[in-house]
Amino acid sequence: MTMLIRVLPCATQFIDHLDQALRQASHAQRLTMKQRYFLAFVISAMILTQKLCWATMERRSLGQYTSAALWWMFYRSEIVWHLLLRISVLVIIDRYGLSEGNLLIDDTGRSRSKRTKKIGKTHKIKEKKTNGYINGQELVFLVLQTPLVTVPVDFRFYMPDPEMTEWRKTRDLLKKQGIPPKDRPPKPKPNSEYPTKQLLALDMIQAYQRHFPNINVTGILADALYGDANFMDRASSVFSGIQVVSQLRWNQLVIYKNKEVKLKAYFDSYLGPGVKKTLVIRGGKEQKVTVLSARLKVKAHGQKRFIVALKYEGEDDYRYLAATDVSWRHDDIARLHTLRWLIEVFFEDWKLHEGWCNRALQQGIEGSERGVILSVLCDHMLLLHPEQSARLEHKQPALTVGCLVEKLRIDALLDIIKIVVESENPQEKLKKLTESLEDYRPLRISSKHMAGRELGRMMPTASLKYRLPEYQTLVH
Repeated sequence: MTMLIRVLPCATQFIDHLDQALRQASHAQRLTMKQRYFLAFVISAMILTQKLCWATMERRSLGQYTSAALWWMFYRSEIVWHLLLRISVLVIIDRYGLSEGNLLIDDTGRSRSKRTKKIGKTHKIKEKKTNGYINGQELVFLVLQTPLVTVPVDFRFYMPDPEMTEWRKTRDLLKKQGIPPKDRPPKPKPNSEYPTKQLLALDMIQAYQRHFPNINVTGILADALYGDANFMDRASSVFSGIQVVSQLRWNQLVIYKNKEVKLKAYFDSYLGPGVKKTLVIRGGKEQKVTVLSARLKVKAHGQKRFIVALKYEGEDDYRYLAATDVSWRHDDIARLHTLRWLIEVFFEDWKLHEGWCNRALQQGIEGSERGVILSVLCDHMLLLHPEQSARLEHKQPALTVGCLVEKLRIDALLDIIKIVVESENPQEKLKKLTESLEDYRPLRISSKHMAGRELGRMMPTASLKYRLPEYQTLVH
């Protein structure tokens, strides 16, 4: 459905709240009237069109806002981009009185075209659907999960070290050729200009602790990529030793009776078939699982971890959870780990409904970062939508992002109809609206039909007919 853009009242209200919070901040920042209107318009446009595209916004606003003016405001206006996301989180915390929660960490990719010279930090990334590689961007997100709402807090763009990537390719090639490790090139030293995903996640955790010290963090949850000793120990120490839960590989070595044993072999050989029980998933539905647990010293970590082997009903293999605080019960660790799935729900909402993953062609890393900030602000605005707030305050289940977006699009359409109907001359108003739509309706030339094209000459040539008997003889 083609949707004309109007500034949503909830977007205007949201940006006004941000401006008030900025004025009360220690640096006394503020947004000008033009900046407030620009932000409200772009967030509204991203919700209604599900795109971050200046040309689309110009067409759908019927030329009220030109793409050049929107581009200028995005790149040249002195908006306090570095504060917007943080202040927005503070507005949500204050609005709902949030005081505790868990931090969820994960990374996600956004595919791009094969050639992206002007888009920042694009590189070859693994595509899970096809198990192949595509050109794209990768981001690491930090999400705050509370008993009431789940809020995206921070993000970082990831870019692999080109020298390290080249070394891995060479190492794998030489390994296949049977070259021993001593004859292979040495591993290059880490380059601070290209931090790993684990370092980016630690940077966000430390920034969170500085900016939101009043929110008590119960645990930090991440997948197997973040299951190394450096990340788990440092992340736990940021909050004075809180619980950090990640995953270990099945072939990770543990120490048992002074012997090195692989995780899978240990749980298969020493602990029996496992205990079947019911696990409460994210405080809601119950699911049957098989659980085994042990406090073991992980060789690569150099210390004990509480390891929980967990297998859901219908699965064949265990997944191995690792927790830093061994004083927890294994049931509590397993239940805490189920909350990590909530960041996957955020990714799905963010990619489908909140603009940045569709037609976001802003150039440079600055353009990409500002685009992501705008899309995350869309998520925050929907959290503060009056209907959502009313449900949350009365402890009722929250509406999905898709449901709220559809509601806003319908409301915008009804408002346009209302303006036409309630005008002094509805027919004249409708005529002007129709003319405006005709003027800004895009005309795209079809490549399927041949009308208006030169097909060329397609017929026999008389002077070449003497060759026909010769070719017929060759064929037969």
